[in-house]
Formats: sequence, structure tokens, C-alpha cells
Amino acid sequence: MKDHPTWSIPQLRSFLKDTIRKEVDFSQTGQSQGVPMPPLQKPVLPGARLVDLPAPNGWQGVPDIGLAAAVAQRRSRRSYLPDALTLDEVSFPLWATQGLRGTGSGRAFRHVPSAGCRHALETYLVALRVGGLEPGVYRYLPLSHQLVFEFTEDGLGEKLSNALFDQTFASRAAVTFVWAAIPYRMEWRYGRVSHKVIALDAGHVCQNLYLACEAIGAGTCAIGAYDQEALDELLRLDGEDEFAIYAAPVGKVGK
Repeated sequence: MKDHPTWSIPQLRSFLKDTIRKEVDFSQTGQSQGVPMPPLQKPVLPGARLVDLPAPNGWQGVPDIGLAAAVAQRRSRRSYLPDALTLDEVSFPLWATQGLRGTGSGRAFRHVPSAGCRHALETYLVALRVGGLEPGVYRYLPLSHQLVFEFTEDGLGEKLSNALFDQTFASRAAVTFVWAAIPYRMEWRYGRVSHKVIALDAGHVCQNLYLACEAIGAGTCAIGAYDQEALDELLRLDGEDEFAIYAAPVGKVGK
């Protein structure tokens, strides 16, 4: 066997392989044991402030540029105009990344694939310049196509870029999408196999964001390098049962 540097030892590479499935006793998962299915989305506290989002197919200022054009134009963009995004322009990528196309048998079918239709991700928005939204942190509610206001605090943009290892373009974006994983949503069905497919699911979601951004004259750049504790603390996540795994700032770009 070839020598490996410490960061590429075979044990770490095994995460990319589908070998662990052979070791898992699926009869011990929550689903097989008759444990009730986890909720499809986090609950909303009584009295929480809700924001109704513009309905699908009724968005203003979201042209149909065609799939071929969106794919051809897609790229990572880190320079943004100071313009705000409209609520329609935020509603469309939320729908494209985690919106519903139907429900049934306790499952929510969305516009992105997910292993076993488990959809273990929650979408948070760090909104800095969005028309109709107070600057702050919001969470998307795909079952009702709404936002729930979580909190606001001073210096939110700077704190966000600090949590993203000083990638300052995030503080210049109009809004940053942050996806957090609730692992048990997937573990309930797949046990130890869950964690690879949660990472795959995040990739599906972010690619749809890239394509949606092309339609609204915006750009994004996926961020996988962040300070885990700082980002979880910023979003007020517990870091155990829910934690951030991916981020993508979004802002208007020049033609």
C-alpha cells in the first residue's frame, strides 16, 4: 500500500464509499423499531412572527430564462451590487431549493432529491438587504412557504463573515442561505449510513440555488469552510442535534 499523508488516510476516505452499509443492522433503526417518524420541519413557537412569501408561479421580476441558459451561465460569484433583493427574488430560490411539490404518507416531496425522501436540512436566511424583511435571521417553513423570524442583533453581517473564516463577501451579500442538518431525520431510517447521504443532499440543494440565482440576476458562491462552533452559535443552534453544514451568500450582480 502506498504511503498516505495523515489527511488522506484510508479510514477518512471511507466516508466517500458505500461500504458501511454492509455493517449496519437496519432492523435497529427507528423506522424498523416502530418509532414515530420525525417531524418534516422544526416546529414554530407560539406567537412567532411569520412572513408570507409570494406564491409560486406568481413572482414578480423572475423571468423564465430557460434551463439551458441557467446551466450555461452558472458560476461562483463573490462580488455583489449593493442592491437589495425583493421578497419575490428570495421566495423563488427558497422554493427551488426546499419548496414542496406535494405531500403524502408522511413525506414531503420537494424540488431536490433526498435519500428516502427524508430531507434532513433546515434552511436559515441571514437577511441583510431584502425588501420587506427586517435585517435578521429567518428560517424557511417549506410546508407553508413562509419564513419565521428567529432574531436580529447588531453587526450581523460582520459576525457572519467572521464565522465563515473572514470570507468578507458574505457581509456584502443581500442574504446568505445557511443549511443546517438535523441528522436524526435521516438516522431514523438509515442509521449509520445517514451521514454520507446528508452531505449529498446538501449538494443537490445548493446546485438548485445556483441555477435559481441565474434567473433573478443574482450570484452565489457555496461555502464549505467555516468555524463550526461560531456559525452554530450565530444561528443559535445546539451543535449536536442540529448544526450548520453549508452556506451560500446571494447578491445582485451586474449584467
